[in-house]
Amino acid sequence: MSDVTLILRIFVAFVRVGALAFGGAYAAIPLVEQEVVTNAGFMTYSEFVDLLALDEITPGPILINSATFVGMKLAGIPGAVAATLGCILVPCIVAISLLFLFRKYKDTTLVQSIVLTLKCMALALIVSTMVKLGMNAVMPEGSTVEVVRTAYVMAVMCAAFYLMHWKKLSPLPVMLGCGALNVVVTMLGM
Repeated sequence: MSDVTLILRIFVAFVRVGALAFGGAYAAIPLVEQEVVTNAGFMTYSEFVDLLALDEITPGPILINSATFVGMKLAGIPGAVAATLGCILVPCIVAISLLFLFRKYKDTTLVQSIVLTLKCMALALIVSTMVKLGMNAVMPEGSTVEVVRTAYVMAVMCAAFYLMHWKKLSPLPVMLGCGALNVVVTMLGM
C-alpha cells in the first residue's frame, strides 16, 4: 500500500470517528477502537489499549491525542496530520452550524429532548468503555484467567483507589508506583 493511500485511509477513518463522536472523548473511544482495530485493522487491540494508556497521561484533548498518536504510529507526521484533521473536520462544521440553530431554537421541547437523548447515549458509551477497559485490565485478551494474577491486579487497583480517594494522593505518583510495581513483578516472572 502506498503512503498516499495509507494517509487517505487514516484520514477517512478519523473523519468517520469525528462525524460520529458524540458525548466527549471517553464516549468516542469505542468508535476509535472500531475504526482503528476492527474496521481498518491498523493495530491490534493490545496496541490500542497501550496507546490509550499513553494518551491518558499526556495533556490535551483525549480524542485529538488518540487520532494524532494513531496517525503518527501508522504513517509518521503526515499520518498524524491526516488523522488529526480528519478527526476535527466534521465536528467543526457541525458545531458551527448547530450553534446558529441552537441559539434560535434552544427553548423548544424538541431541542431539549434531543439534548437529553444525547446525554444518555454519552453515558452509555462511557460505561461501555469503562467495562471493556476494566475487563481487559483484569482478564487480558487471549490469556487464561489465573487466580493469582487476577488477585494481584485487583489488589493493585484497590490500593491505587485507596491511595487516591482516601489518602488524597495525586494520581501521578500512584500511577508511577503502579507502573514500577508492574515492572518489578514482570521482571520476577510473576
